[in-house]
Amino acid sequence: MDSDTELDMEKQRRSIHTAGSVNSSSYSFCGLSTKSSNTSQSLMSELDSQKLSRIKRYADESGDIRFKSKSKSKSKENSSAESIDSASKTKNVLEAETINLREEVISSVLENTKKSLQVDLCFVLDCTEFKKYLSDKVKATGGGDGPEDVLGGLDAAVNKMRWSHRTRVLLHLGDAPPHGRRFTSRYDNYPDGDPNGLTAEDVLEKIQSEEILYYFGKITNQPDKMLSVFRDIIGEFLVFDLNTDGKDSEALTTKLFEAVCSSITSSVILTSSEMGSVYERKRKNLEKDLCEPDWDTLPVKTGKLLHYLLPKTLADIKDSEYFTKPNLILRKFTYKHALKPFSSGSERYAYYALDLTREPAEKIIMKECVEHGRKANSLERYLEMIETSSIAYFLSKKFNSAAKQVDYNKKVKLVKFLKPQALRHKDDSGTQCYTIEPNLLDSTFKHFNVNNGIIKEYHSTLEAFAHYTYEYTKGYLVVYDLQGIKLEDKFLLTDPAIHCEDRLRFGKTNLGKRGIEQCFLANHECGNVCEKLGLPKITKITI
Repeated sequence: MDSDTELDMEKQRRSIHTAGSVNSSSYSFCGLSTKSSNTSQSLMSELDSQKLSRIKRYADESGDIRFKSKSKSKSKENSSAESIDSASKTKNVLEAETINLREEVISSVLENTKKSLQVDLCFVLDCTEFKKYLSDKVKATGGGDGPEDVLGGLDAAVNKMRWSHRTRVLLHLGDAPPHGRRFTSRYDNYPDGDPNGLTAEDVLEKIQSEEILYYFGKITNQPDKMLSVFRDIIGEFLVFDLNTDGKDSEALTTKLFEAVCSSITSSVILTSSEMGSVYERKRKNLEKDLCEPDWDTLPVKTGKLLHYLLPKTLADIKDSEYFTKPNLILRKFTYKHALKPFSSGSERYAYYALDLTREPAEKIIMKECVEHGRKANSLERYLEMIETSSIAYFLSKKFNSAAKQVDYNKKVKLVKFLKPQALRHKDDSGTQCYTIEPNLLDSTFKHFNVNNGIIKEYHSTLEAFAHYTYEYTKGYLVVYDLQGIKLEDKFLLTDPAIHCEDRLRFGKTNLGKRGIEQCFLANHECGNVCEKLGLPKITKITI
């Protein structure tokens, strides 16, 4: 797998310079010629305007009227900064005004994140006392029928609890369905439904309107029919398996504690986003088609696959001009891809695909940006993604080298990033871009930490890697939002984010110097790997 995903770009550089003319399937440098027969003029034009296109996209994403992609209300137009007039202003002025806009957005995101960390939880517990209470005091008893007053309980939770904070979590623990034939075929004293006239639609739509995130802890299989009905009403939601066959109260408590932590973390991540309501964001995250397509029915497509030469020094990393056309390599790429994504996140859709340039064809994954603005799916944005991943890849190699020098017992896992590549496909219907990755779906994918500073699953190696990127770049940037696969001897990561002092790089997930301070420095605690590497201890910043 590593040999497929970790190409030696220096060998490519040497082979390109010595090969003379290159055929349509070999690698070539975009900067060598603008008249190459295998490089379209439209592609070269996009690359030439890459920097200006990025500034315009940043302005668009920051709410600037001049580059807006969709109509906004007059109130929003009036409240945003005055539009940037690219026709009459110099590039330096454009950059300065866009930085000001970005700073406003960063302030909003950080404030939003801070509010999201204030959580209303319908079921609050003190873990130690709760374990003892469950074990010693609670005895299971049954009523005359199987169903319970589920809708009444949910209605009371919504209407009688004071939901005052931004993040609102309702964790419903259950081993029985509500009353009514709609939910169960078991004996029921109220087969026509809730005796007080409540309906699932009324209760769940109230939960939605109050922006309360609903989760369910399943103790038995009896509520399965109820869960199906609930999903038809509000869409997908997380269900935690709390079944211990009634034999181990300690195991139940442990599972419950994990469910509470997971539901809170997931909710904070959702509510810290600024895109629509939490239920819109949930559906966007979970709508997917899991079926791999019948490849024989899909057309063969061709495009250009692009990636950068890896940087060699800190100076290369800091130089935004390094990641431009002269250091960009491309080759012809033939492929097929599924018509619908199998997975969707807040930023990207993922598709099954086949790499037909290999013999036999190899299964891969193609990712496409979720559309948010006119420039969202431009080649420039995808090149920015592979710039981010190229820097993360370079820094991970430096980190691994440093770790090997001090880790004599080989207990520190390696940190590796998938080799980043972008695909550009152009036909009569327009231009479409994707990123390309190996198919690693047989492995368990995890989100270890999040761009806003939340640590979902702590690993001292990953937190040390983030710390290392901060020290190596002398505080210029931090690589975070680490996600991927944990293997026996390494972490294989993809789609990182970078907080950087330069606010005109690395996209809208870059929260600048304040992102470094508030999302990383304020949360980081040095562990044993930081100590092994001799990284200076970080003094926590009080926000």
